Amino acid sequence: MSFSLYIAKRYTITRSKSSAVNIITMIAALGIVVSTAALFIIMSVFGGLKEYSLSFSGETDPDLKLTPTVGKTITVTPAQEAKLKAIPGILVASNVAEERVLFYFDGKEQVAYLKGVDTLYTRVSPINDPKRLLAGHWLTPYTGEVVVGASLYNKLSLALFNVNHAFEVYVPRAGKGTIESAEDGFNKQQLFLSGVYSVNDDVDSKYVFCSLDLAQDLLEFAKNQYSSIEFKLKPGADEHAVRAGLKAVFPDTEVKNRAQLNDSLYKMLNAENLVVYLFCTLVVILTLFCLAGALIMLILDKQDNLKTLYNLGAEVSSLRKVFFVQGIFITAIGAFFGLVLGIIIVLLQQQFDMVMITPTLAYPTEFDVMSILTVLATIFVLGIVASRIAASRVRASILEN
Repeated sequence: MSFSLYIAKRYTITRSKSSAVNIITMIAALGIVVSTAALFIIMSVFGGLKEYSLSFSGETDPDLKLTPTVGKTITVTPAQEAKLKAIPGILVASNVAEERVLFYFDGKEQVAYLKGVDTLYTRVSPINDPKRLLAGHWLTPYTGEVVVGASLYNKLSLALFNVNHAFEVYVPRAGKGTIESAEDGFNKQQLFLSGVYSVNDDVDSKYVFCSLDLAQDLLEFAKNQYSSIEFKLKPGADEHAVRAGLKAVFPDTEVKNRAQLNDSLYKMLNAENLVVYLFCTLVVILTLFCLAGALIMLILDKQDNLKTLYNLGAEVSSLRKVFFVQGIFITAIGAFFGLVLGIIIVLLQQQFDMVMITPTLAYPTEFDVMSILTVLATIFVLGIVASRIAASRVRASILEN
């Protein structure tokens, strides 16, 4: 064991003769414990809130979505369809035809997306899950049935199986020229409401689902013409390989994963996490300045011992290293117990829902190894800086006097 390490160990485990130094050192160590635990708990809570927020988009967003870069539609030839089926890693591919249209019911109007989906769509996005389908049933193919979101259902005051008032959709016709009547400018269709779904307010007010053939007829698409193709990947599939395969089959398209489809949401959540992390790090910095103060007090308390060691031949750099290593010891002990305390609190919250957002919803938390590594890295980097600053107070000028 080196000289500096041995002395630092003795100073760490041995109480000082000065009660003030002991109290200041204990306060600094306790501050590291509390700040470490707080940093880990807050990062776990915000990680849980992030996953909770993204779980809603996962209900309707596919693993990958193929959309055209030129124009608004994709035309799939038989050769492309055969190549598509040969791409490894794709479990299900669902064809989609959608457009922003006008819905009308009993004197009320609302603009939303009519989304035509095929029979495979619910395997890509399980929106027909009983937890999401609040009433009625999922749409039947080759019919005029539609499934609307709860928000749109309330805005239009709709009713399931209502035959007294027509639920209609108006789809703009493609082409140029002057529109002299509604019949010239729109394709009109009476719809039959068969179900109501709920994911979140944004999705509920955005999409009305219908069968693919109905949407293609209203949008005047060919049978092999789609707005997009959505994919569910096999477990463990190589996303990059699948994307490369899709680009090879469909050159003039772009492929987005779930994160890219919710780019603004991910950016907002990541920005929030960064701000919270920086704020908590500021608290940790203030705490570790207490550590630097405790080490400086300890240097002053041990000044006579340091002079003796210096006169016996110890180098100033070795004496500085004593307090630098002691600062690392105190930081490591505080970080260890703080992390243990934080992990216990997070696990108790996950198991027993101790803190609630609402009477039925507990604060979500995420136990993440990356959070542990981030906390440890933050505490140790700042602890090293604080220890280095304090240890630099050991100079030849105070040892020679």
